[in-house]
Amino acid sequence: MKLNQVIITGGAGYIGSHTVVELIHAGYEPVIIDNFSNSHPRVLDGLERILNRRPQLFEVDCCDETALNGVFESCLQQGNIAGVIHFAAFKAVGESTAEPLQYFRNNIGSTAALLEVMHRHGVGSFVFSSSCTVYGQPEQIPVDEHAPFLPAESPYGYTKQACERLISDAHFAHSELNVTLLRYFNPIGAHPTGLIGELPLGHPNNLIPFLTQATAGLRDPLTVFGNDYPTADGTCVRDYIHVVDLAKAHVAALNWLQDQHHACEALNLGTGNGSTVLQVIQAFETANNIQVPHAIGPRRPGDVTAIYADAKKAKKLIGWECELSLEEALKDAWNWQKKLGETS
Repeated sequence: MKLNQVIITGGAGYIGSHTVVELIHAGYEPVIIDNFSNSHPRVLDGLERILNRRPQLFEVDCCDETALNGVFESCLQQGNIAGVIHFAAFKAVGESTAEPLQYFRNNIGSTAALLEVMHRHGVGSFVFSSSCTVYGQPEQIPVDEHAPFLPAESPYGYTKQACERLISDAHFAHSELNVTLLRYFNPIGAHPTGLIGELPLGHPNNLIPFLTQATAGLRDPLTVFGNDYPTADGTCVRDYIHVVDLAKAHVAALNWLQDQHHACEALNLGTGNGSTVLQVIQAFETANNIQVPHAIGPRRPGDVTAIYADAKKAKKLIGWECELSLEEALKDAWNWQKKLGETS
């Protein structure tokens, strides 16, 4: 039987691994490309336990166009390629300010190489992992897709803006290319089984893994970066979305693309509600009946004050909206952390 394959770059990463699960539930055959520069092979073990089989993996650098070409050729021998979901990117705001050249080379270079190979093989459906950072410090919130791209607050944000421009230009140049640009807000949580979740290598850069590790006693108290922002309690506001909801959005976007002809649409993926850092800490404590050790520190370079989504377009266009709450995400995140402690 010919396989209905989806190439998923960065498929061993946090959002990618959850999307692998949802793709299989939807009847697709995911093919993971990952070089484990920002993920760990143990994720494949968790996927195997959830799915009762191990997904196909090519250990390839997505900046290597020759290696990518080989993956596409191999897949086309097994069946059709229904589309590509491109997650593979470096994604830490703070790190990007210290290593901008690394971020430009990897994030923009991998996207260019992937688009070239897709065009060569006539693969037309492309779902891109973008970010709300493309909006910079927004002039008004909630942010909808018509908001202008303001100057990026970090090199990471700039690479997402540049990739969106590159993809849009490729779309206009190549009639077969259909695109959804998925602008995430803040993914958190883990699979409800606790078998896959956010697994940062080294020092965490996102709030929730640092929070859970601090609560588990694996790190010093959580540092809240600034409490003098013009928000309800002085801490930054973000739109936190359960990673399972986010994974399902990729499947919905891919399904929608199958029926399109030369489409290119940007979609915000978020809950539509903003929470401050201190509100998240309080919600975590309430959801899990445990105290989070934390302290206030200085602002972090590159952070915007507040941003949350207007996600009505995603509901209208691809029939997707969030179903899981902040508290459910925080329960799943803590369950994942506890299971990590049991297996370490």
